[in-house]
Amino acid sequence: MNKPTKPFLLRINPHIRQTQYLKDLIDYRELLYFFAWRDILVRYKEAFFGIAWAVIRPLINMGIFALVFGQIAHLSSGNINYASFVLAGLLPWQLCSNAIVEGSTSILHHANLISKIYFPRIIIPTAQIAVHFADFLIGMILLFFFCFIVQPLNFATLMGLPIFIMLALLLSEGGSLWLSALTVKFKDCRFLIPFVVQIGMFISPVGYSSSEISSQWIWLYCLNPAVGIIDGFRWALFGFTYPHLVYSIATSTVVTLVLVITGFLYFRKMERSFVDRL
Repeated sequence: MNKPTKPFLLRINPHIRQTQYLKDLIDYRELLYFFAWRDILVRYKEAFFGIAWAVIRPLINMGIFALVFGQIAHLSSGNINYASFVLAGLLPWQLCSNAIVEGSTSILHHANLISKIYFPRIIIPTAQIAVHFADFLIGMILLFFFCFIVQPLNFATLMGLPIFIMLALLLSEGGSLWLSALTVKFKDCRFLIPFVVQIGMFISPVGYSSSEISSQWIWLYCLNPAVGIIDGFRWALFGFTYPHLVYSIATSTVVTLVLVITGFLYFRKMERSFVDRL
């Protein structure tokens, strides 16, 4: 007779080495595509207008900002059509803010899955960025169409646009990694984050120009990484400039890179205890 086999325990832990973890991200890339595609389908499945909301929402916000800041407050946008000026700031802001807000609770929403199988958890908040990047691309088509009608693009600087799109994605990733890990540890963060992000819209040049900010406070204002990204979008699209543009973009780049690196390291540290805290 065959002797009964001894029971054994198979333990699967997240890889400690960062290089192996990055390799796992490549190996699990299809899971990222699945999460992103699933969330896109669920997002608009029950909506009457469906994916058209990706166009309707920025149009409504553009109209409100153009009315309040352009027609009522009479703020300057240089020689750029104010509606186009606002839309060029609104699209990167919506990409970053929506991805960060929804990414911050993404780990909590996948608690059951996380407790059952191993995969790189960073895929979950990253998938939220992919969802909102799809909305962003639709909005960019709207912006180019809008500019074709009312505001010519500056083709001399347009080649710089991919750089600022990449910065917006990196800011979204860094913010999502930090806040999704913090929300697992401090559950109250999920109620605070949307409020803070909403305030952030008014201290970012979404509906107005950064040139409206006094030189005395520009150093503090530019610590908001969204400032340089939005300024960069307007420079790339319309050739918009002001005295502190280079400082704004440089500061935004540094702050964004710091957020991404520290966010990744903090997320990796917290990832080991996700199952225990969820």
